[in-house]
Amino acid sequence: MPFEKFDLTGKTALVTGAAGILGTEHAAALLEAGATVALTDVNTAALTSAKDMLSQHFSSKNILVKVMDVSNAESVQDVANELTSGGISVDILVNNAAIDPKVTEERGILETSRLENFPMPQWDLQIAVGLTGAFLCSKIFGSTMAKSGRGGVIVNIASDLSVLSPDQRLYRKAGLSKDLQPVKPVTYSVIKAGLVGLTRYLATYWADEGVRCNALSPGGVFNGQSDEFVLRLCKLIPLGRMAAREEYRAAVQFLCSDASSYMNGQNVIMDGGRSAW
Repeated sequence: MPFEKFDLTGKTALVTGAAGILGTEHAAALLEAGATVALTDVNTAALTSAKDMLSQHFSSKNILVKVMDVSNAESVQDVANELTSGGISVDILVNNAAIDPKVTEERGILETSRLENFPMPQWDLQIAVGLTGAFLCSKIFGSTMAKSGRGGVIVNIASDLSVLSPDQRLYRKAGLSKDLQPVKPVTYSVIKAGLVGLTRYLATYWADEGVRCNALSPGGVFNGQSDEFVLRLCKLIPLGRMAAREEYRAAVQFLCSDASSYMNGQNVIMDGGRSAW
């Protein structure tokens, strides 16, 4: 069978930030390939909604739900212990959890998004979730993979902004002075670039134990953004459009399966060609 190596039947995957837009898609990709998937998120209500939505298309027996705060080592360890106690071994870890600071014109938020005014509490929070969270999950679940004798796979969800600086011209608003122009906050770029560095580190750290690690860097995903923003961004993308949320499913299946068995330490950029210009 040509797609046999994509088959994840008998594997268990854990997805962080699974209640988010792409988190749910990553979970769907893994379920589609036959895996059992543990959905984890700090938002209990959103997590329940994600499971309900996925259960409309996939067997609910293959969907586990665990409330987990990736920024808290004890919370991550508790989930690991619960799974182990239930006889469940995590074969695949998808580090997807993040706080994506949206560019907004709302006063107060607008001013503090700029580098000169960016508040330390927001820096600490966003780094804790997006980067420290990936480290903690990799440390706890990856260590178990390495000791299991079966190996495993870690996929870090980065971004095209792991290799590009945000083009702040995308967010400009007429009539605002330079010091009030909205911007993509500094934390997003730092976190996503950091995830690529973490990927390379992990790729060599447990390679002898059969644990591979790669990063997936999506480009902009359409999610009801303003027509003005979409038009500006699409001019920067050779394919001339933003991604549909489901377009990353096959990449996740590839990176999490034996189809990519010789890929390790790489950052797969899927941005419609934006970074090629």
